[in-house]
Amino acid sequence: MHWIALRWLPEADTSDAPTLPTPEALGWWALKYTPHVAWLDEALMLEVSACERLWGGRMQLMRLLMADNPVPDARMLGAQGATSLIALARLRLFAREEKRPKDVPAGLPLDTLSAAREHLDLLARLGCRTWGDVAALPRGGLTRRFGTGLREALDIAWGLRPESHSWLTLPDVFEQKLELPALAETAPELMWSANRLLTALQIWLRARQRGARALELQWTLDLRRLNGVNLPPYEQLIVRTAEPTQDMAHLRRLLSEKLALATLAAPASWIRLRTLETDPWAGASTSFLPEDNRKGDRLHEMVERLSVRLGPRQVVVPAAQADHRPERKQAWRPALQKEKPAGDGKARKEAAAAASQPDAIYPPWLLPEPLLLEMDGERPCYRGPLSRLIGPQRVETGWWGDKEEGGQPAMRDYYVAESPEAGLVWIFRERPAARFSSGEVRWYLQGFYA
Repeated sequence: MHWIALRWLPEADTSDAPTLPTPEALGWWALKYTPHVAWLDEALMLEVSACERLWGGRMQLMRLLMADNPVPDARMLGAQGATSLIALARLRLFAREEKRPKDVPAGLPLDTLSAAREHLDLLARLGCRTWGDVAALPRGGLTRRFGTGLREALDIAWGLRPESHSWLTLPDVFEQKLELPALAETAPELMWSANRLLTALQIWLRARQRGARALELQWTLDLRRLNGVNLPPYEQLIVRTAEPTQDMAHLRRLLSEKLALATLAAPASWIRLRTLETDPWAGASTSFLPEDNRKGDRLHEMVERLSVRLGPRQVVVPAAQADHRPERKQAWRPALQKEKPAGDGKARKEAAAAASQPDAIYPPWLLPEPLLLEMDGERPCYRGPLSRLIGPQRVETGWWGDKEEGGQPAMRDYYVAESPEAGLVWIFRERPAARFSSGEVRWYLQGFYA
């Protein structure tokens, strides 16, 4: 077995780097190099005997580990060993800038063996300074005096006993909890610690080849009762995206905007981040054409950020409706609201037919509601008498229970007309059978042409 040991400094856990991943996430990161990863004391152990050739050899693999280090502010060291115990001992010697002994493992200093640390004083009085000194002691007496752990560790180092580890695995759902360095009085204060969880989330998404669609940030309240009012044990907020993403910069902006609008019921002591929805990650498509690779945020990212900042009902998108009347062909819904699927096949066909009429000459600007026109005899007027140029285009629709139409069909004849002052306009007349049994005809202005 060939091992590489990566050192995790405990003091790095309290550094000022807000994007420092958690120790668990560091293990997930190492899984992309080998499936055999385990924690041993302060070091992350990678067993690479079966995969080091895929990376060009052990030294090349170590260079890749150094270059891809997700903890740039922490000191990361590497050492090889026949067993994980020897690799860890060499790592500790390297960290202390001590030379490696020629005889390994017999010549290794005793304080580099984890199983011997609690017995160092007694072993020193027995004249033991190295692993070999302790291994030379009688087995029975060593086991009775110091327990089985020390003897088993020495047997593993000499290859007399197989070593076993609890290998790290990727969870199916991301969920991590983190204690805040200090009580958070306001919601934006949670963002500093949330950055660490987002960094861990990015490592998990890349390892699982998934894209995040919905996240939940939960914080634990430090008080159970405030001003005589019982408080819930925790509060939370949810962040959703229109498309799966691994872009933590975008998620940080969304989460920061959400927290800026949130109010804590009481100071918070813990935060938890978990994924609610993820999708398979297909990766980003790129183009060889420079004009296709535009810089800046994508459209859906800008829409999501504006929806969080301004409110979901302030950023809307059109939705096609199953109606042939131009003013009712579409409705406006919040951009972040999922579009309701059409009911049956007939409803979907009606919506598709209403949304696209290739023979219609629609103007680029439609009025929200048709404008009733004045009449000059039998000619409609809008800034002067209108001259009909193209038409009629007949529309008959709305007979399926429209309350505004009184349950009667809307029967219209559309024309492209010309106004002396307004230019080309789009008008229609209601056919007499629509509402008026007296035969009265009404003309309406529907839109303008540029």
